[in-house]
Amino acid sequence: MKNKVICIIDDDPIYQLLINKIIAKAETEYDIISFKNGKEALDSLTSNLDQDKELPEIILLDIEMPIMDGWDFMDHIEKALTEKNKKTAIYIVSSSIAHEDKEKAKTFPEIMGYISKPMDSGKILEITKAVKGKP
Repeated sequence: MKNKVICIIDDDPIYQLLINKIIAKAETEYDIISFKNGKEALDSLTSNLDQDKELPEIILLDIEMPIMDGWDFMDHIEKALTEKNKKTAIYIVSSSIAHEDKEKAKTFPEIMGYISKPMDSGKILEITKAVKGKP
């Protein structure tokens, strides 16, 4: 059986290394793909959509990144997901504590939650269990 995929979109290489270790420690059935900005992720994911390939089950998305930030990514991926009638669970994972960011996250139906960094293995397990329970 093919493993499920968690996609990490974050420009911080130290955070990417840390979250990879946390996911491995949590012993989930997920493989990890990573992108350092929203543009790289969008290009890859929309290519998968165009080729009718599977999408990651979970996307952990940072807000503040160069080239394309998390909000621009959401604007584009939301349109692509709607056009292809596909779903993926997106979680904002950010060091931002701005109330405006938390409120903006609520305007996107694909965003399942807003998590403040740092993230731990308990939160990863909580997310994977929540996604597993969705139809």
